[in-house]
Amino acid sequence: MNFRSDNETGAHPLIIEAVTRAFNAGPVHSYGADVWTQKVEQRLRQIFQKPDLVSFPVATGTAANVLALSCCTPPWGSIYCHPTAHIAVDEANAPEFYTGAKLEPIDGPAGKIDSKALANALAQPVYGVVHHPQPSAVSITQATECGTAYAPEEIAAIATSTHRQGLKLHMDGARFANALSYIDCSAAELSWQAGVDVLSLGATKNGAMGAEVVIFFDADLAREFEFRRKRGGHLFSKMRLLSSQLDAYFADGLWLANAKHANTMARRLVAGLTTLKGTSLLYPVDANEIFVVLPAHMHDALQAAGAQYHPWPSDRPGERAFRLVTAFDTDPAAVDKFLAIAKAA
Repeated sequence: MNFRSDNETGAHPLIIEAVTRAFNAGPVHSYGADVWTQKVEQRLRQIFQKPDLVSFPVATGTAANVLALSCCTPPWGSIYCHPTAHIAVDEANAPEFYTGAKLEPIDGPAGKIDSKALANALAQPVYGVVHHPQPSAVSITQATECGTAYAPEEIAAIATSTHRQGLKLHMDGARFANALSYIDCSAAELSWQAGVDVLSLGATKNGAMGAEVVIFFDADLAREFEFRRKRGGHLFSKMRLLSSQLDAYFADGLWLANAKHANTMARRLVAGLTTLKGTSLLYPVDANEIFVVLPAHMHDALQAAGAQYHPWPSDRPGERAFRLVTAFDTDPAAVDKFLAIAKAA
C-alpha cells in the first residue's frame, strides 16, 4: 500500500526490455545520433500532429524544465508561475541558476494560475524600463501540483495574454499523460494548439526508468538548446539509454495506457474514501494525485497496517491532510485493502 509517489515505482517491463535490446545492439552512434533518438522525434511529430517540432531527451524533470525555460528568457527576465509550481518550490533554485531570471508568483485556485491575475500582471508598465525585470515567460504545470488539470480553453486564456506581450508559454508536463487521459482530447489540443511554445514531457513518473523529453513547437526557440544542454551537463553520450525508454513509452500508446491505469486507481480510492465519515478532499481529483483529510483514528489505523503516504498542509485549521499518489502499476488489491482498513477504522 505505497501511495507516497509515482517516483517510487519501478519501470514498465516493455521499457526495460527496450533498453536491454538497445544495449545488446552493439556499437551505435553517440550523443543522440542514434536511431532511437530519431524514432522518438518522429513518434512525437505524429502524436502531436506537428511535423516541424523538435525534441531533446534529458534524464530529469528539473533538467527538462530549466533548460527549456533558459531558451525562453534572458538573465534579466522574469518567469511567471503558480506559487506551488515545481519550479518555484521543488527545484532548489535551478530555474534561477540556469536562466538567471526571477520567478514571479501568480496565484489561483487548486494549483492553476488565474488567467485574469496573470493578464493584469503582464499589463504593468515595466517593458523597456531598465530598472525592472523584463517579463519573458509563463510556466504552467500539467497536471498541477494540486492534482488538477488545465482544459485546453484554460491554457488558451493564459496563452492569449502571454503572447500578447511577446512572452513564451512553457508547460511543465511531468504528469502530462495523466492530464491528457483525464481531459480526453488530442495531445495537440492540450499543447501547441492551445498556445504552448515548449513542453517538458515526463515519462519517469509514468513507467520509464528515468527519461524526460523537451518538445519545442517553435523550432526557432530551440536554437540554443543543444548548447545549453551540453553546458548544463545533461547531454548523454549513450543517448540510447534515454531514447530507447522513450521509444517504448510512446509506442502503441503505452504512455496513455499507463496514465489511464494510474487515474483509474485514483478514482477507485476517491470513490471509497469520500463515502467515509470525517474525510474530505482538498481539491478535485483530475489525475492521479489525491489530497484528502483523514480523521486521526483512520490515519493511525492505516499507518499501523503499513500504508504509506505523505502528510500535506491544509488551509483549514485543525485538519490533518495527506497526499496519496497512484501509479501505472498500482495494484487494485492494494487500493481495496487500504479502503477496507479505512472503512473499518
